[in-house]
Amino acid sequence: MVPRVNKGECISCGVCVDTAPAVFRFDGENRAEVYDPNGADAAAIQEAIDLCPVTCIYWDE
Repeated sequence: MVPRVNKGECISCGVCVDTAPAVFRFDGENRAEVYDPNGADAAAIQEAIDLCPVTCIYWDE
């Protein structure tokens, strides 16, 4: 499974970037994106998913 971000729902709060900075970053439009899905373990990524206030991060198989 790989983390994905629904950029259309992202509000640029930065929780995912703060929680797993080796996995998530902001793109040119200040929306979160996954740039290294292997940058953290599944537990750290799941924490970012759980903390996202608009639930725009999810696991994709």
